[in-house]
Amino acid sequence: MELRIFVEPQQGATYDDQLAVARLSEELGFGAFFRSDHYLAMGVDGRPGPTDSWVTLAGLARETSTIRLGTMMTSATFRHPGPLAISVAQVDRMSGGRVELGIGAGWYGAEHTAYAIPFPPTPERFDRLEEQLAILTGLWDTADGETFSYAGVHYQVVDSPGLPKPAQRPHPPIIIGGKGAKRTPALTARHAAEFNLPFVGLEESAQQIARVRTACEAIGRDPGDLVYSNAHTICCGADEAEIRRRAEFIGRTPGDLRANALAGTPEEVVEQIGGYAALGAERIYLQVLDQHDLDHIRLLAAEVMPHV
Repeated sequence: MELRIFVEPQQGATYDDQLAVARLSEELGFGAFFRSDHYLAMGVDGRPGPTDSWVTLAGLARETSTIRLGTMMTSATFRHPGPLAISVAQVDRMSGGRVELGIGAGWYGAEHTAYAIPFPPTPERFDRLEEQLAILTGLWDTADGETFSYAGVHYQVVDSPGLPKPAQRPHPPIIIGGKGAKRTPALTARHAAEFNLPFVGLEESAQQIARVRTACEAIGRDPGDLVYSNAHTICCGADEAEIRRRAEFIGRTPGDLRANALAGTPEEVVEQIGGYAALGAERIYLQVLDQHDLDHIRLLAAEVMPHV
């Protein structure tokens, strides 16, 4: 099982805060540093304010050496597909081929209205996501000297050279996730290298993994080609007092977190992760909500990582 660190900077983190977490995660041997792609805090004032995900990852690409970097998830509503393809390819080059693109349809309406971003109805957002995925992969996969065109309902591409190319070929891994019963599995089967289930338990994970596997088989893809992963809030402590302190800081209780996240002593967290491993998960994204509590990350590296 690979453990990855996942942060939510819109809740109140500077670039330097994120850099400290990314560098420590690299030093301690975590598989990746991922960050959310949000422009508005949830439940807090979010000061000093949001940081752009791809600007941040570009900086981290030059200030880290080995750890993989990515988004969970970039919202398809935030960027046009052509500029997004350029940004991701450039950051992949800047990192020496360490970037992964988690992408979704977007869901948080308030951040769109707060920052003048159109927020179409859910069916249209998924339509746009589907077209974006086709364009992103089409641009990256276009052979040198050839051009790419695409005629969609929402986006059109005419004779693009498909440049720049990312360092990873044919392109950086694409991660798609979510609980949608039809379109999410279909898009995953067609475009993704990894399927991620965020903040759901074992039963719902098993159901959605089965849907994704069925969608792969329907188009002749081996379901085993996909990496399956989960994302959960983490709250680990050496003893009950430490667990309670970390839970209270993020506005939760130890009981709530034990029931709906990964929480408890290192031994408890190892056991909880084992349940997802039994379903086929190969990666767990540990959502660290207090980015200033670096001892939390050190505890996970020392007492959880060696046992999973």
